[in-house]
Amino acid sequence: MTERAAADAVILRGALGILTGLAGPAARARGDILIEGGRIAAVGAVPDRPGARVLDASGCVVTPGLVSAHHHLFQSMLKAVPAAMDAPLETWLRCVPYTYWPRFDVEALAVAATVGMAELLLSGCTTVADHHYLFADTYDYAPEAVLFETAERLGLRMALLRGGTTRSRRFDTPDIVPTPNERIDVMLRRVQDIAQRYHDPAPDARRRVVLAPNTPTWGVARDELRPLAQAARQMGLRLHSHLSETQTYVTYCHETYGMRPVQWLADHDWLGPDVWFAHLVHVDAAELSLLAATGTGMAHCPQSNGRLGSGIAPAPALDRMGGRVALAADGAASNEACDMISEMHAAFLLHRAAGGPAAVTCDDVLRWATAGGAAVLGLDAIGTIEVGKQADIAVFDLTAPRYAGLHDPLVAPVACGGGARVRFALCGGRVVVEDGAIPGLDHAALAARAGAVVRRLNA
Repeated sequence: MTERAAADAVILRGALGILTGLAGPAARARGDILIEGGRIAAVGAVPDRPGARVLDASGCVVTPGLVSAHHHLFQSMLKAVPAAMDAPLETWLRCVPYTYWPRFDVEALAVAATVGMAELLLSGCTTVADHHYLFADTYDYAPEAVLFETAERLGLRMALLRGGTTRSRRFDTPDIVPTPNERIDVMLRRVQDIAQRYHDPAPDARRRVVLAPNTPTWGVARDELRPLAQAARQMGLRLHSHLSETQTYVTYCHETYGMRPVQWLADHDWLGPDVWFAHLVHVDAAELSLLAATGTGMAHCPQSNGRLGSGIAPAPALDRMGGRVALAADGAASNEACDMISEMHAAFLLHRAAGGPAAVTCDDVLRWATAGGAAVLGLDAIGTIEVGKQADIAVFDLTAPRYAGLHDPLVAPVACGGGARVRFALCGGRVVVEDGAIPGLDHAALAARAGAVVRRLNA
């Protein structure tokens, strides 16, 4: 080993156990983890190495870094807006994101992105797919630059799910500033420009760009769907959107197009292994079969769906059919506890409440939050703890009293809930959380900036 390699080596030593993110008997492992050059070099018996940094994982459970497969980081400055705390989705959209979007300046977005990414990191999440759809000509800044620069500074991987609409959606009142619209040619030109600057197709990419119109139902015209899909694939980009979050999606599609949403999108080339949708709460058995057969993914958002009263997505059913299920925190405006530990705990409880104790296991939920998210993003080098994979790793400290008495400590990150105690988080071998803090981030100063932003948004 060269002096340089020794200096780059990291050993995670003494964990109670490892959740690998794999399925079946391989879901759990024991031993230590050797990291070299940002990748996992060994799992199991790891001898001492002169010059290697040793991270003490005693009393901890190790998992892959978690992946939030659908997020809205700008909403981190829109938590608990009183007018919409008890509103369904359609009213909530009007009262929160579509009311506040014109008030966002570069400081508001930068603070929101920092708060959102910090909350994710401190819950063991090292990759975020941010569905940002505010690209107004009135803005004097580039939202994509703010988001990518914040992710780089804090050390996360980020996929920008570049949203937007080509037509306005009507709500239950005309007293609202319409969200920014773009002609389809303008949208595609701007997406191509962002992709040329930021998109990395590599399986271990730290930056990805995805074409992600807000909704295929209301956000774009019917005859634009197939050209959007074709253009994205020509650019080497994946496709993403919201779908079937409420019954309104289903009713609209049936009344307008004579079919349910998933079948309608199948007819417009919007299904496949390079596509995933957020929510998919209201899908029937035939739609689930179509999703599974085509490899189309689900970004499951149980807390947001519960908070808005939208329902519970059939994630376990899609998983049992061999479909792709990822987990996501969605936006903090519809999920005030916008962290992945809370999301896993909610998924574990909600599906058992709805489907009985055999509906889902802790290992299933952890797999959705790791390997599942990596799969829908096409980041094949992350999501599991295996030799050769990128060292995206979360180390959860179980030494607090809430974890005392566990017969199986490996279920703790999913089953125990509460605030996560992340001793370490690593992204590509870089330590991005240490002893429950993010290196270089002043939490008190960030809270003060956030308070100032909220006051300005409400001025």
